Amino acid sequence: MGDVTSEPDPRLLGTYLNDHLAGAGAGVDLASRIARVHQGTPSGPALAHVAAEIARDRTALLQIMKDLGVPRRRTKALLGRLAEKVGRLKLNNRLLRRSPMSSVVELETLWLGVNGKSRLWRSLRAVAAGDNGLSPQLLDHLLDRARQQADDLEDLRMQAVEEAFGVLSHRM
Repeated sequence: MGDVTSEPDPRLLGTYLNDHLAGAGAGVDLASRIARVHQGTPSGPALAHVAAEIARDRTALLQIMKDLGVPRRRTKALLGRLAEKVGRLKLNNRLLRRSPMSSVVELETLWLGVNGKSRLWRSLRAVAAGDNGLSPQLLDHLLDRARQQADDLEDLRMQAVEEAFGVLSHRM
């Protein structure tokens, strides 16, 4: 995949982690907003639970970065959160009120983010094999939690599909 004879650039891990931190901030914002919108609905408690876990995962990432001595790049994190807010501008065929399709699109976006986070934990698990102070057990726990979040979000997304489009899902 690259020049295997050269030494890895230690800055690359910092860039990678800061990129994921930017995505994590956007994910926290999106998950919190979705949970707020659905508060008091049947899916509300599950969404609140996922939102809380996503916030804990961001905190875990910050701690990992601190443990590795990776400086936090606040500008990149701000850009990630700004991108999440700009993403809200999609009207979904409604001008003054929320479209039922909004939940479908938002849950798909969140699912994509959780799967990206899963790849982060998996990548860090490989890095942990180099005995750099990363806890393989913690990373395994975070990876398992991301998998469960993705499954929960898919269930919630299919419920949103049923509500938005009036179809019954064919769950496997």
